[in-house]
Amino acid sequence: MMPRAWTLRARPSGMPQHSDFELIEQPSAPLGENEVRIANRWLSVDPYMRGRMNDVKSYVPPFALGEPMQGGAIGEVVESRAADLPVGTKVQHMLGWREEAVLPAAQVQKLPPIDVPEEAFLGQLGMPGMTAYFGLLDVAQAKEGEVVFVSAAAGAVGSTVVQIAKAKGMTVIGSAGGAAKAEWVKSLGADKVIDYKAGNVVQALADAAPEGIDVYFDNVGGDHLDAALLAARLHARFAICGMIDIYNDGKPQSLKYLAKVIGARITIKGFLVGDHLAQVADFYADMGRWQAEGRLRREETVFDGIEATPDAFLGLFTGGNTGKMLVKL
Repeated sequence: MMPRAWTLRARPSGMPQHSDFELIEQPSAPLGENEVRIANRWLSVDPYMRGRMNDVKSYVPPFALGEPMQGGAIGEVVESRAADLPVGTKVQHMLGWREEAVLPAAQVQKLPPIDVPEEAFLGQLGMPGMTAYFGLLDVAQAKEGEVVFVSAAAGAVGSTVVQIAKAKGMTVIGSAGGAAKAEWVKSLGADKVIDYKAGNVVQALADAAPEGIDVYFDNVGGDHLDAALLAARLHARFAICGMIDIYNDGKPQSLKYLAKVIGARITIKGFLVGDHLAQVADFYADMGRWQAEGRLRREETVFDGIEATPDAFLGLFTGGNTGKMLVKL
């Protein structure tokens, strides 16, 4: 049986449907010089992938219809023409949504020597963890003693922001959907947790932070961004990571309290994790130490089999994950 890969059959309008995806057979390609063949073991699905399904110019090219889709993956080298990546090497790369990947050695990274299960390198010790680390510490310049508000705090990025902020001596308010997720975020060390499904987020944040917030780490947009603007203290910093609220419906942000930016001199900055990869050694040093000290916890929501990949992806938009959403092959 030939390796299989998921393709985009049609560009979604609104929430993607199963009919927008197609699982195809992908003939095994011969290896060129300095290339490797990887049997994928774990696939990542992430909210940013929704943007790649639209045929619009963005920071990353859109998925091509009928071609294998892409995303983070972890696998094992099963054939190699690259001396430093022998057969058996565990690696991570960006040719996910498929069972087998053939790519140049330069596009493959060996898993770092940190004592965690390999799938952690797609979550807390991978791109989502780096997003949390650099967004909080570099983009928002969050400091000890400050009050940090994190939306989607039960997700892969948000849950890591909570723990890094606590490790750095900050007060953390997290937002999550539902009592179970809110309780999990509280168990990670958050000082207060808002259940956004239980009521008005603007009022809930005002109650949770009566003296305001210094930092907002935004994964959601919408009314969470409104709430953060209203609660912002003087010289607050907002790191805008994602806006999952609008990925499917495309509605404009309300920004009803945007005038607060002037009086409070708020800094609002969008970022991409790729802008910070030159500092990745700092990330692994800190995260490796906190991991060894038992200060990091993580959770994965795992779907089994390549057939389940679209289900895992769609679950990101319906609150189907606690922590990182993964597919195990």
